[in-house]
Amino acid sequence: MNKSLVSATILAAGFIGLHANATEGGGNVYPNGAEGFMAGALPPQGLYYQNFLNHYTVNKLTDSNGDNSGADINLQATADVSRFIYMTDKKLFGADWGMYTTIPLVHVSGEVAANGVPVLSSTTSGLGDISISPLMLAWHQPNFHYAFALEVTAPTGEYNMNRFANPGRNYWVFTPVFVATYLNNGFEASAKFMYDFNGKNDDTHYKSGQEFHFDYAVGYHLNNYTLGIAGYYYQQMTDDKQNGAVYLDGYKGKAFAIGPALKLDTAAGYSLELRYQSEVSTENKPEGDKFWLKFTTKL
Repeated sequence: MNKSLVSATILAAGFIGLHANATEGGGNVYPNGAEGFMAGALPPQGLYYQNFLNHYTVNKLTDSNGDNSGADINLQATADVSRFIYMTDKKLFGADWGMYTTIPLVHVSGEVAANGVPVLSSTTSGLGDISISPLMLAWHQPNFHYAFALEVTAPTGEYNMNRFANPGRNYWVFTPVFVATYLNNGFEASAKFMYDFNGKNDDTHYKSGQEFHFDYAVGYHLNNYTLGIAGYYYQQMTDDKQNGAVYLDGYKGKAFAIGPALKLDTAAGYSLELRYQSEVSTENKPEGDKFWLKFTTKL
């Protein structure tokens, strides 16, 4: 088995579709690029529902230098993610107190080949790992909105260490989150910053490194439309380890994605956001394209 096929096999062994970066199996728990316009402007008191529909295609795996590893890989993933947000009428530190939960449903299929002959292939669907935040604090100023949250992701998704693809990661993740939106005379800049502390996968004795990543969007509001660009940046900060030893020189990943974005706010009170994101620079991870459709409404 050649070096590129080995790298692709390492990736595929734990691949869970839209959650693909470095760390174990090439994946991480958060679907980078999910947030876009008005990310930091949390709504007033009430119950809200968001739906994220995502499709991710991959046909390239990069090495530690960002070059094509030469692996013959084809991966397709579709996810439907539901998020419920509840903003209370309570105040804490001068902020509006809210909470949320995120529930992903994942379908992923993939194939790794050597000399045109399939070596690994798999198709699977199921519930992914559920995230919850009991503490989300939101502050509002005339042109600046921002919020802080503590998020916990539980290993609720199905996992089998011997299977090619898994809906779940099989470890806990703790993530501080900071979101912000600047809005002035129609111009908007929004971002969501996250830092992941990953637990250990007890089945594989693998501990993925800590991860810093952020989604961003820059645009202009014109009546009920917002037009601009959106994407994400990802960098793994600490080494991956297996059985306590550093794995493949740490197997640290990087990624940068960018693409057009369009948001529509309707008179009926719901919004739709459409985004295309191309991963233009990556290291130690798959490289592909993402399509997002986001729906938000008050319940």
